[in-house]
Amino acid sequence: MLELARAGRSALLVAATGAGKTLAGFLPTICALAEQPGDGLHTLYVSPLKALAVDVQRNLIAPIEEMGLPIRVETRTGDTPSDRKARQRVKPPHMLLTTPESLSLLLSYPDSPQIFDGLKSVIVDELHGFAKEKRGDLLSLSMARLQRIAPGLRRVGLSATISDPDAYRSWLAPDADMDLVDLVAGEPGADPDLSILISEDRIPWGGHSGRHAAREVMQLIEEHKTTLVFCNTRSLAELIFQDLWTVNENALPIGIHHGSLAVEARRKVENAMAAGKLRGLVATASLDLGIDWGDVDLVVQMGAPKGSSRLLQRIGRANHRLDEPSKGMIVPGNRFEYLEARAALDAIDDGELDPEVFRPGALDVLAQHILAMAVAAPFQQEELLAEVRSAAPYAGLKSETFEEILNFIATGGYALKAYDRFRRLVPEADGMWRIARPQIAQQHRLNAGVIVEQPLLTVRFRNGRKLGTIEEGYASTLSPGDHFYFSGLSLEVEQFKDTDVIVRASSKTARIVTYGGQRMSMSTHLANRVRHMLCDRNDWHRFPDDVSEWLEVQSERSVLPEPHQLLVETFPHEGQHFMVAYSFEGWNAHQSLGMLITKRMEKIGLKPLGFVANDYGLACYGLEPITDPKALFSPDILEQEFVTWVESSMLLKTAFREVAVIGGLVERHHPGKRKSGRQVSFSTDLIYDVLRRYEPEHLLLRAAWDDARRRMTELGRLVRLVDRASVTMLHVEVERITPMAVPLMVIVGRESLPPGAEADETLLTQAETLAQEAMTR
Repeated sequence: MLELARAGRSALLVAATGAGKTLAGFLPTICALAEQPGDGLHTLYVSPLKALAVDVQRNLIAPIEEMGLPIRVETRTGDTPSDRKARQRVKPPHMLLTTPESLSLLLSYPDSPQIFDGLKSVIVDELHGFAKEKRGDLLSLSMARLQRIAPGLRRVGLSATISDPDAYRSWLAPDADMDLVDLVAGEPGADPDLSILISEDRIPWGGHSGRHAAREVMQLIEEHKTTLVFCNTRSLAELIFQDLWTVNENALPIGIHHGSLAVEARRKVENAMAAGKLRGLVATASLDLGIDWGDVDLVVQMGAPKGSSRLLQRIGRANHRLDEPSKGMIVPGNRFEYLEARAALDAIDDGELDPEVFRPGALDVLAQHILAMAVAAPFQQEELLAEVRSAAPYAGLKSETFEEILNFIATGGYALKAYDRFRRLVPEADGMWRIARPQIAQQHRLNAGVIVEQPLLTVRFRNGRKLGTIEEGYASTLSPGDHFYFSGLSLEVEQFKDTDVIVRASSKTARIVTYGGQRMSMSTHLANRVRHMLCDRNDWHRFPDDVSEWLEVQSERSVLPEPHQLLVETFPHEGQHFMVAYSFEGWNAHQSLGMLITKRMEKIGLKPLGFVANDYGLACYGLEPITDPKALFSPDILEQEFVTWVESSMLLKTAFREVAVIGGLVERHHPGKRKSGRQVSFSTDLIYDVLRRYEPEHLLLRAAWDDARRRMTELGRLVRLVDRASVTMLHVEVERITPMAVPLMVIVGRESLPPGAEADETLLTQAETLAQEAMTR
């Protein structure tokens, strides 16, 4: 890395966790500043996580101070006080550690050319964590602007887990020219020490959390120095923390960390971990990337891993040394999850990582970036288009699309141009554009950013201490006197005040906070491995007895599908008729298909009652028997029911709300006050209805459709599923529930049960009864 820096070359460094990537990224800067001290910003470090910037600052400052070098290192994120931000613009540090959003805001100031004109390098850490997302689009556009301000700028990317380095070299390079970025591959390091935790020699029939193993996980925490316990959702993290606390008989210090907690709570936990004061920490993806705590000697993954790259990334947080194996353990929630966990370990053994899927840059992000550039200074249209095209996600941007975005920012579009508040840009002579009025600069900076949270309410104690945020939708289900678990505490709602939920600590059993948004789906390559495991009896000797018996009885009672087949079983159960499809295409795709199939069942008189889905399959049920499942899966379902359903559901409205906020059409904040989530939703719903009626081809409606298809319904997997159904469906009629159907059947009716110990007992009883019926030969 030093050699390439001295030659002025950009680089992508791919190396195992613990190999010293961060130091390798910064070392050329430290050497350059040691040899030639100077003022001004030398190196910009961009990370996907605010916590990561703080962690890296701590790890950098110690060696710099030990060497007595006069190098200033500072962070700039949403958590940085405003007076420090103002000072950084006047007197920037030598190294600035930031996030894509904060960098974009910094570039929106008129003095940004003075701040960045001496910039020598930009380091993008944990590249795989956001390059393919909207935050990656925003960063890529910002790097294009930095390159224009500082033409000699070097770009450095750091990552531990990527399967296609060339794709990332292209993403990192100016004009997507991967030859401008050299690949540096580190030593692979010690193989991880991975295993699956089987509680009391049995794998449960239902559930997807691993909660049944809380006592064993607590025992592991007792046996190790420091344990990170990863959960796939914030709700599950709160639940697992409570379970562990209940069985924490030795009162060991354990904590919780996720993105909805207040910054003070997160910092407190991060500092306690860095100081070695915690024995266990329950966390979500908020700590997936790059946080390096040397004392962590075990990582536990609660529930299925969902992807080999993600699992490797999480396991890499343990034993942060190249020559020692990282130790990790997966706690599967049910029998299918056991197969997925086994598939993930096999994939890691074979060096197979999750595939990389890049897509063209989002238009709502581009609209926000163009306005940011106009806020900084008037721009020339053709010059900005060339600059935008030098960012890899926008390399193929058409001139007419760029023109359309400019007109949208200038007028709001044909249907909205009568309203003055949508006029944000004004064209001038020679293709120049400027902002319409000075207030637009302040509005832009208040509302910029590509992470659109659900409308949030702040959770506070009466004394004003802030605990974090919960979504408005969940808060609307609470009343004074209700109890919910949050920040590791049981809280009683005292009152609602403006956008605050005032609470007090309680010792009573409580509900778990739930959050909207996508669930992580099992990656396609893990799904393929699970399909092969099902039919390969040579594999079964590795499985616990109850798992191999489960598959054995399934093959006797019904059939185990070949990897290319779609098995669909139909059977009666308790006066209803069920159809279960084992498609392994992920919860999001199954959820969408379930809605479409039940609509189709209704249309043809099958009297549907509902459906349930998990990552592995889909079960639809109704009052009439399903004799011809093929008709329900016919490919035209994606042309007819899909479009009708998306247009009439909240799906498109939710997607539109996001793109309208990112694209700057609707403001989250006004100077001096923040809009409530209800106000934002009301504004976007009104605009959505106007555009649907008068301008259905509007830029943002198209962007919303793209988002709805890509993120919320995993359309590609849905298409594959329906295509496979039409050719390879294997329909088996059975007289009663089958073993493979049990993990899905356990969920039927589950939604009506309140979370808590009694509900868990009910589910366990239901699962055992169903299992007994299914496993009787």
